[in-house]
Amino acid sequence: MASRCWRWWRWSAWSRLRPPPSRSTPTPGFCQQFSTQEKTPQICVIGSGPAGFYTAQHLLKHHPQAHVDIYEKQLVPFGLVRFGVAPDHPEVKNVINTFTQTARSDRCAFLGNVVVGRDVSVPELREAYHAVVLSYGAEDHQALGIPGEELPGVVSARAFVGWYNGLPENQKLTPDLSCDTAVILGHGNVALDVARILLTPPERLEKTDITETALGVLRQSRVKTVWIVGRRGPLQVAFTIKELREMIQLPGTRPILDPADFLGLQDRIKEVPRPRRRLTELLLQTAMEKPGVEEAARRAQASRAWGLRFFRSPQQVLPSSDGQRAAGIRLAITRLEGVGEAIRAVPTGDVEDLPCGLVLSSVGYKSRSIDPSVPFDPKRGVIPNIDGRVVDVPGLYCSGWVKRGPTGVIATTMTDSFLTGQVLLQDLKAGLLPSDPRPGYAAIQALLSSRGVRPVSFSDWEKLDAEEMSRGQGAGKPREKLVDPQEMLRLLGH
Repeated sequence: MASRCWRWWRWSAWSRLRPPPSRSTPTPGFCQQFSTQEKTPQICVIGSGPAGFYTAQHLLKHHPQAHVDIYEKQLVPFGLVRFGVAPDHPEVKNVINTFTQTARSDRCAFLGNVVVGRDVSVPELREAYHAVVLSYGAEDHQALGIPGEELPGVVSARAFVGWYNGLPENQKLTPDLSCDTAVILGHGNVALDVARILLTPPERLEKTDITETALGVLRQSRVKTVWIVGRRGPLQVAFTIKELREMIQLPGTRPILDPADFLGLQDRIKEVPRPRRRLTELLLQTAMEKPGVEEAARRAQASRAWGLRFFRSPQQVLPSSDGQRAAGIRLAITRLEGVGEAIRAVPTGDVEDLPCGLVLSSVGYKSRSIDPSVPFDPKRGVIPNIDGRVVDVPGLYCSGWVKRGPTGVIATTMTDSFLTGQVLLQDLKAGLLPSDPRPGYAAIQALLSSRGVRPVSFSDWEKLDAEEMSRGQGAGKPREKLVDPQEMLRLLGH
């Protein structure tokens, strides 16, 4: 058996689809012949966010003949890069350029407007392809599970982010920003993103790709104070130093941190990993040190404020006097028990009521089951897997949040997805995947056509992309996002 030097084969040598060589002729410059006899492995990826595109990228780069079809339920690609990354973080969206190069490969096809589990089933895909990779992310949110959660004025941070980022399913959201105080539950980056968007002067958002509807609502906002509440302490926050620094430096705002929450932390952080230590030092500095003259003057002039509340767990959303909407939240005061990874917040028995007119729940995203045939762990919100191989279902794989849970940043998902791609190619090489020819999209296209489903191609997306950029140009924005699927289909002539 030849050595596994296919792993290092340069992508540039296979930038175009090449006709498969005869079985008796070794591929020039390609050291490893895969044991699957089919010369063009047909692979499909479900989901076109970072997990889906990074998985496809790895497969195309490391197998010179594989063909990858990417199915997506939205009409447009890129998942949370488009619908989750904050509009004032355009640099994070640059990864779209890499994904675009992948999608333009002759051996890759984007198929939007196809809902797997409704328009086509996973068993049908498995019948048509040599391997199927589930990379559809976490499209739901973790419920609080407390009384009053259903009241108007309680919104999931996920839906709020989707609303200002143009996710079609969230465009009917009508967040009421007429209140003075908002409470965000959760101490992750999404919580800080939401707080920053609520408090950023609207003129600073005018040149971003935030939707015009959201910008109009934010211009009328009366929110002056945002409390960001977590059940554990400063050493357990999940946000990163970049997001914290942005909040501290946010124009027109001042931070509110209780020095009592940070007593004794200076000595305890000496042994923690450097990223956590730097983050905690910035929190300590903001809470404990007297600001310089310039910073003190800036804070004195600030018309808005934000604060971090620690050791508080939501117990009940309090209704207004007429019972028609949220008017506050009851928080159980907690203390920490355990050490290291086992540390947890437990109630002390005391409670605190915090008046507010808007409650945004940012306690985590959650994946859904996509098809009855696919194993799913509803408690953890993931597909049971070993290194990306779905348990007990040969030829079925997963990557990204649906594989490991909704944690980490885009770079984490990249590494995770590359590993899934590597495992799939190892199985292909070892002869563990079907060796008979598979029709791939040809079979699925016939099924979709018979069911009245018309997929959107990547070239279709590029037409929508050009339209968005054209609409944004007049307002000095990078784009004005299309948010109505019917309008998108009309523009494409579908």
